[in-house]
Amino acid sequence: MTLSLSTEVTYLKGVGPQRAEALARRSILTVEDLLYNLPFRYEDRLRFTPISSVRPGEICTIQAEVADGNLLRFRGRRDAMYHLLVRDATGALHVKFFHGAYLEGRFHPGQRIVIHGKVEIDRLRPARIEMVNPQFEMLGASGGDSTEVGRIVPIYEAIGPLTPRVLRRIIHTALENLGAAIPDPLPAEIIERHALPSRAAALHAAHFPPPTEPLDRLNQFQTPAQQRLIFEEFFFFQLGLALRRRRQQVEPGIAFRVRDDRIREALKRVLPFKPTAAQKRVLAEIAADLERPTPMNRLLQGDVGSGKTIVALEAAVIVIENGYQVALMAPTEILAVQHFLAARRILGGAGYTVELLVSGMKPAARREALERVRSGEAHIVVGTHALIEDPVEFRKLGLAVIDEQHRFGVLQRKRLREKGASPDVLVMTATPIPRTLALTLYGDLDLSVIDEMPPGRGPLKTAWRSEEDLAGVWEFVRGELRAGRQAYVVYPVVEESKQELKAAIEQYERLSRLVFAECKIGLLHGRLASEEKDRVMEEFRAGRIQMLVATTVIEVGVDVPNATVMVIEHAERFGIAQLHQLRGRIGRGREKSYCILVAPRDLEGEGRERLETLVRTANGAEISEADLKLRGPGEFFGTAQHGAPALRVASLLRDHDLLEQARQEAFALVADDARAPELERLLASVDPNWQRRYELARVG
Repeated sequence: MTLSLSTEVTYLKGVGPQRAEALARRSILTVEDLLYNLPFRYEDRLRFTPISSVRPGEICTIQAEVADGNLLRFRGRRDAMYHLLVRDATGALHVKFFHGAYLEGRFHPGQRIVIHGKVEIDRLRPARIEMVNPQFEMLGASGGDSTEVGRIVPIYEAIGPLTPRVLRRIIHTALENLGAAIPDPLPAEIIERHALPSRAAALHAAHFPPPTEPLDRLNQFQTPAQQRLIFEEFFFFQLGLALRRRRQQVEPGIAFRVRDDRIREALKRVLPFKPTAAQKRVLAEIAADLERPTPMNRLLQGDVGSGKTIVALEAAVIVIENGYQVALMAPTEILAVQHFLAARRILGGAGYTVELLVSGMKPAARREALERVRSGEAHIVVGTHALIEDPVEFRKLGLAVIDEQHRFGVLQRKRLREKGASPDVLVMTATPIPRTLALTLYGDLDLSVIDEMPPGRGPLKTAWRSEEDLAGVWEFVRGELRAGRQAYVVYPVVEESKQELKAAIEQYERLSRLVFAECKIGLLHGRLASEEKDRVMEEFRAGRIQMLVATTVIEVGVDVPNATVMVIEHAERFGIAQLHQLRGRIGRGREKSYCILVAPRDLEGEGRERLETLVRTANGAEISEADLKLRGPGEFFGTAQHGAPALRVASLLRDHDLLEQARQEAFALVADDARAPELERLLASVDPNWQRRYELARVG
């Protein structure tokens, strides 16, 4: 059969049912999917390092022969170490694989092997050098074919039964059969403007680079072939965002009156303090959107405590004064109640009716609230996902505000929007989002950033202490409580578990009886009934509870300016963004505040890097970049639920410059109205499911 990019991998030579099933589990269904599964590393097998030439500290690739191999088991331990001795014509090298039981029986004397790794001095035998846990690949009896030796060799991540060697041969065969018969979807003017190689040339060179290609550039994904494929992926993703944004801009919406003396006076009445310059700028951006006859789709980003809520409430006043209602949806009942109390305090005195809708309401109160929403008596309706349930019917919804929107699924956001006729949408988040991720996830949204904190906030210091320091930590907390201030103590779990983590319930009892017996302590966690949560929070706000022992249920929205201390035990168990959100609950008053992270002093790796970053800075942008580097884009606050497609070739961390270029090109093309139908067809030919994919990614 004639091979094309759309051919199913099952029909490729070397791919049977079992291998096709393994590929399908990685979403590799067609030849195109397979070719866009690029090597993660390249080895120079033009020139192997002789064993006699290796030096401690060097990373090198060696072609050798197995001399001996055996599994070493240790008494009293379940793991084992596999020891391998390899030789070439110049000498011998010892190789160790920790947790190597899986290698038993795989190596045989005389077998040809390529190993790649760092050469180290054996700590037990300083006169000997070794490799520890290197990457390795078996060669055929003849020492390897033309895809394995005498060239720069692509190294793929193994996929089930498909080893890097098997994948290399299958991909080589596919490329040989396709030849140059690979259509190029990128517009010709873009290829010319950026001097990009053709798609066919890029795929061939990315998998089997010429011997002249510098190895360091290949492994940094900076060759022309790799850059072309990265640019292509970003371009089509941004093209989808640009086309959707174009459709939104012609969609009919509500043109609110903004430049009106009555509205200006209403805004002055509800503003409890002088806004910061950043708040004024952002409100002006939102007001300009409200004035346009197309639906607003804006993301409002601001660090914890920067004053996003008051800006959203000012936007709500504009909408209400135009005769429309406002919905404000929050992810938790605690946050919904916080927003409700804030809205009632700020807007209630000006004559606006604020309604609360949460799941835990009594039936009679819920029926009455639903009627006030339906009749239009309720001007602003605050709630959780209860807002999107079928009984909720707005008389005239004009603005939907979604707080901490990443905690909602896309269908929940869509259902809230459908409660009105093309209402404006304002999405708020205190989660600091790096620009590259914002352009990818929210590229069709206008972005407003509050980058200035309100004046009069006391400084906030973050410190790292260990379990051994807790006696001193509790004494410090006691001093703050005696001075009339309040504290949080946060634990990662509600009840004790097999993980040997301290738990909120047990620690609440211990702190109440043994450590702070003279103080009034409260307990707050997600399993409490709604009424109990509200009661505890109200007593803490009123100062009747001095210390609140809690889980991460307090992560967003809790605002008690008198709370000046937060102790977070097992801090190493939390993500960096989550810790930043948690400590945002303090430092909201004029007094100096302290966040104390309790974690082992000998912590290593990512855990150590997280805590050191938090101790060093409170800057949300810096923390977001660190979070993105530590967790990677796929894990950044669970981007999978956004519907954002996984990137096959590109990396948001590595390729942000290409993302910017691709975005500019895509949005410039879509700005030409005459080309829009052609671009829609182009995108559909590249990805037939793009409409559904990008609709899922839609925010609001």
